[in-house]
Amino acid sequence: MKFSMIFEAQMTDPTAEHEAQVLRDCVEQAVLADEMGFDTVWAVEHHGLKWYAHMSAPEIFLTWVAAKTRRIRIGHGVVCMPFNFNHPVRAAERAAMLDVLSGGRLNLGAGRGATPVETSMCGVDPERTYAEVEESLRMIGRAWQDPEGEFEYHGELLDIDPHSLLPRPVQRPHPPLFMACTKKDTLKLAADYGIGALVLGFAGVEEIAELRRTYDEAIAARTGERFVSTVTNDHFAALCPTIVLDDRDRAQQIGARGQRFFAQSIKHYYGAGPVPDEAVDPTVDEVARIKEAADEHVAYLHEAKIPVKSGSTSVFNADHAYGSPEDAIAYVERLRDAGADEILCLIQMGTVPQEACLETIRHWGEKVIPHFRNQ
Repeated sequence: MKFSMIFEAQMTDPTAEHEAQVLRDCVEQAVLADEMGFDTVWAVEHHGLKWYAHMSAPEIFLTWVAAKTRRIRIGHGVVCMPFNFNHPVRAAERAAMLDVLSGGRLNLGAGRGATPVETSMCGVDPERTYAEVEESLRMIGRAWQDPEGEFEYHGELLDIDPHSLLPRPVQRPHPPLFMACTKKDTLKLAADYGIGALVLGFAGVEEIAELRRTYDEAIAARTGERFVSTVTNDHFAALCPTIVLDDRDRAQQIGARGQRFFAQSIKHYYGAGPVPDEAVDPTVDEVARIKEAADEHVAYLHEAKIPVKSGSTSVFNADHAYGSPEDAIAYVERLRDAGADEILCLIQMGTVPQEACLETIRHWGEKVIPHFRNQ
């Protein structure tokens, strides 16, 4: 089993000064993760989502991290692949360059970046996002098959005559491919494409197990006709929100508060909710408060006549790896039993102080990861 970290670059105070500090803090966390034995650092790509994600140029962030680290893999989790975000040729060129300069450490994930804020900012047609992501994956899957570097592509959406696509990556035929899977339908697509799945885990272990079954069933049923590459990658990575401190109760409170901020931010952009509540009252029981927030969210959905489906309040579930190293080990054991090949640690949430992030990384490196490595 692999262990990694994923960065959103979230922040409660989106001033230019604090934004710069948070991005530098993320680099410091990534460098420590390398030292503590984590396998991969992943970075999202979002545009214009204030508070929620200031990671708009992950290729720069990941290059900076690669230059400061020795062995940890560098993961795009993910590149927004619709053409107006990133033309597939440019995405391929940047991926190959980073793979070369990092010594073959790149993982390359694809996603739609389909919030209205992002698509309207970059002129992306929401109706074309699925088709453009698939076409981008097919192009990248074929990009470096010719040993001379010649590339041409004739597809449904793009027609490219022979050109030299340079540089060529260290990992051949290309870095491992993944896709962000927020729904069962996209999970089935990832299986059909023959690429790895990056899934959310806020709903808890039971949903992770269900998603793993969906992925495995799709893998078993696929014919190979929709593979995007000559190689397949059936890797299943599951999100694990976590804060681990010497003070168990403090870790649970900091984790629940960070997750509540995450939930408020994502609700603002994906569910038309208000801006995040940035006030932090030290007397508030944050674990209880996030449960109250789930009830408020359900009430909002009912009032707006939006169907309350399973998973509607998943982001408010506080049963995660918050607490002591022993708590984290117990939760990871459940994720492993649910079928996770990789644990995507979400530590950097908007309200979590830097010292808590660093202490969490150390506890994972000194106690949690070795527990599983030594089995």
